[in-house]
Amino acid sequence: MAAALGMEQQKEEKEYVMGLEKGLAIVEAFGISRGPLTLTQAAEITGHTKAAVRRSLLTLCKLGYASQDGRSFRLAPRSLRLGHAYVASDPLPKVAQPILEMTSERTRESASIAVLDSQDAVFVARSTHRRSLSSGLGVGARLPAYASATGRVLLSGKPAAEVEFILNRMSRPALTPHTRTGMKEIIKEIARVRTHGYAISDEELEIGLRSVAVPIRNGRGELVAAMSLSVSTSRMTREQVVEQLVPELETARRSFAALL
Repeated sequence: MAAALGMEQQKEEKEYVMGLEKGLAIVEAFGISRGPLTLTQAAEITGHTKAAVRRSLLTLCKLGYASQDGRSFRLAPRSLRLGHAYVASDPLPKVAQPILEMTSERTRESASIAVLDSQDAVFVARSTHRRSLSSGLGVGARLPAYASATGRVLLSGKPAAEVEFILNRMSRPALTPHTRTGMKEIIKEIARVRTHGYAISDEELEIGLRSVAVPIRNGRGELVAAMSLSVSTSRMTREQVVEQLVPELETARRSFAALL
């Protein structure tokens, strides 16, 4: 048994391409820095040597995914192909977009679909109504799972021990005076999702913004995404969000259930 496991591990290690891992880590580093990178900065973010980082960056430049300006490097427009490849190949964004647009039009609020990526809820589809808050969020935007309505919904689909493990690994800064950062209170909010079927983030990400989210499940009952609506606190109280927006999200959720 042990010998078989050892052989399987050796096979996986043999097929693992370290150079690809380093290149992708460099691409992600630009998202972390939110701007150009020097070799030193890229090495600090990725944990790789400057020599390895230099090779990866020069390769990305040669392939057209990055460009160099003196000592700084930045991603090139060609890198957008990487994100678009996911959106184009995964059925969820295609199914979601018309449902989001109808929901946004009915409620006159921003509607989004997010999936869990490590410690973040990542938007994969979004529809913004003209009167909604201009928060600068779009497809690919990331929100911390511990503080966002979509993140708490997505975490609610995981076993309690795994949720605790994920929360323990992430930093949980107070983004506003209302952000819940304690382990017990966040776990309590996630448990509330399982009981009530929705999560609310009330000015925890941004002052003046309330968000509510519900789980989206496929035909096998698996939680695959979270759908949310965001509203200005000046337009709706927390009670109004529950009374008016949760039923709209439930209607949209049933539409997904028939398509996924």
